[in-house]
Amino acid sequence: MKKRTRARELTLQFLYQLDLRGDELFAEVSSYLRSEERDAETLRFATRLIEGVWENWDEIEHAIQAVAQNWNIARMAVIDRNVLRLGAFELLHCPDIPPKVAVNEAIELGKRYSTANSGAFINGILDKIMNRKPAAKPEDAAERDQLAARVAPQPEGDADVQPDGDERSSAARSG
Repeated sequence: MKKRTRARELTLQFLYQLDLRGDELFAEVSSYLRSEERDAETLRFATRLIEGVWENWDEIEHAIQAVAQNWNIARMAVIDRNVLRLGAFELLHCPDIPPKVAVNEAIELGKRYSTANSGAFINGILDKIMNRKPAAKPEDAAERDQLAARVAPQPEGDADVQPDGDERSSAARSG
């Protein structure tokens, strides 16, 4: 299994636990990841994804709900909504990850860990998020090019930028 695919799998597993057990679990993210994986590159990417979803939780929830016609995010299957959170984060906040890669990886996670119909459901929601995403302004493209030039490419083609951690309380996340 590729390192980034493994990192996404770890991210999904942690988001699932966070969804079921509550926000206080976020404090255990580092110990959870270290107990599940030894590869440093995989750990860095999983940390980036988990922290990114956490830091952008409200925006991600809004983006999913805005395109999920006749679906309330709270009523979606736990695995599906967490795959959607991960995929939406990559689409909205990871310009170094090609959108098709983010969507395809999310679909595969849904197929592997949820129902037979999850792949199509996840594809439909993420495709709508991808198509609603505003087109990049020229200065945004230039900034991305500058960032890409400063960050050494990783073996699978996405740059690995580690975000600063931000532990938020459940009150901050819920409103």
